[in-house]
Amino acid sequence: MAPTVTPAKRTRPGYGQLLRTRGAWTFLLPGFAARQPFAMLTISIVLLVQHTTGSYGAAGAAAAVTGVSMAVFAPYSGRLADRYGQRAVLVPGVLAHVLSGLALTGLALADAPLWALFAAAVPTGASVPQIGPMVRARWGVALKGSPLMSTAAAFESVTDELTFVIGPLLATALCTAVDPAAGLVTEAALTLLGGLLFAAQKRTQPAVGRLGPGTGADAGHARVAPVPALRVPGVRVLIVAFLGIGSVFGGMQVSLAAFTESIGEPGLNGVLYGVFAAGNMLSGVVCGAIAWKVAPRRRLLVGYTALAVTTSGLWAAHSVPLLAGLGLLVGVCIAPALITGYTLVESLVPAGARTEAFTWLTGAVALGQAAAVTVAGQAEDRLWDGAGFLVPMGGTVLALGTLLALRAHLSGRPGGRTVARGVDHRSPVAVD
Repeated sequence: MAPTVTPAKRTRPGYGQLLRTRGAWTFLLPGFAARQPFAMLTISIVLLVQHTTGSYGAAGAAAAVTGVSMAVFAPYSGRLADRYGQRAVLVPGVLAHVLSGLALTGLALADAPLWALFAAAVPTGASVPQIGPMVRARWGVALKGSPLMSTAAAFESVTDELTFVIGPLLATALCTAVDPAAGLVTEAALTLLGGLLFAAQKRTQPAVGRLGPGTGADAGHARVAPVPALRVPGVRVLIVAFLGIGSVFGGMQVSLAAFTESIGEPGLNGVLYGVFAAGNMLSGVVCGAIAWKVAPRRRLLVGYTALAVTTSGLWAAHSVPLLAGLGLLVGVCIAPALITGYTLVESLVPAGARTEAFTWLTGAVALGQAAAVTVAGQAEDRLWDGAGFLVPMGGTVLALGTLLALRAHLSGRPGGRTVARGVDHRSPVAVD
């Protein structure tokens, strides 16, 4: 395990200072490659299965099985990593994911029946490496007690957004310009290379048996029985919010692919999704640099309202420029909701359950995405062109209603608000 790193300068924490943390790049670079499955997998399955079956409904269903499987197994993967170590979970998980992903590719190319695709999709989704939560846990080891912890939280959210810029663009370009199976094959290769290199970085991983990432006021205390993350009401509310965010990702992926095909320009799919994801990423960078004076709960409610409003206009956009503009606005609204949701975990959940809480939220995005690609695919097949855009609207509006009704559960734990050793979540986060 790497020694605790405490920056010598007590200046405002920024991204540049964070990235100079000793040992950070040893897990950041392979971790970035290993994160691509989450961003590439759904769109790669949709494009491959739609090509072999001619049906967006079948493609969405296959992708949905993968997403549901990932959502169900992700929290258990995080719990096992806390108990037995990241390496012990990652190595067999990576190998299982590569083999099952290649099996799914082969079955699709062989025109196998849909039930066979489902059978391969289950282990493919269940074995997706949970790199994001693991990287957050490693930051906790490297920055224990440092003011840079809040900066690391913002940086990780920005990295997630960047993944959603690169992953779908890369997958779409490979599937449309090289071969329909190239997206899944590349996804498997990145998983194998990045996952094994990440697992090899033993010095930066949390110690086996450690309770959570070791951040906050709970860090360094005697061992206590961890509280399951799902027993925290605020986590359940955040899961609903992240399900709505997943519906945006899934609905946009299917609906943009269907729209560009309907106008005879399938190559524009990657461009339009890239505009959406770029707005997401840039908004995340800005959110991480702002010294917020507004409480996280209020930021989440305001940001989510904006997200529901912008997604409500997607179904009415019938031109490429208008759809690109609306997609950009939707992307801009997603990042604040994601970042604020992850920030709230620090104040809602005890240290021993935070890694599990992060994986529940990641799984919720995957589950929402899975449901969205299924419903959007059926809507595009059975209704009118563009009907799939109703899915992001429905998902975010329903989630917003839940957030407003249960917003009281998003307050910090009574008498024990978690603060990173004097660093409140409202502290400034500056960009060097």
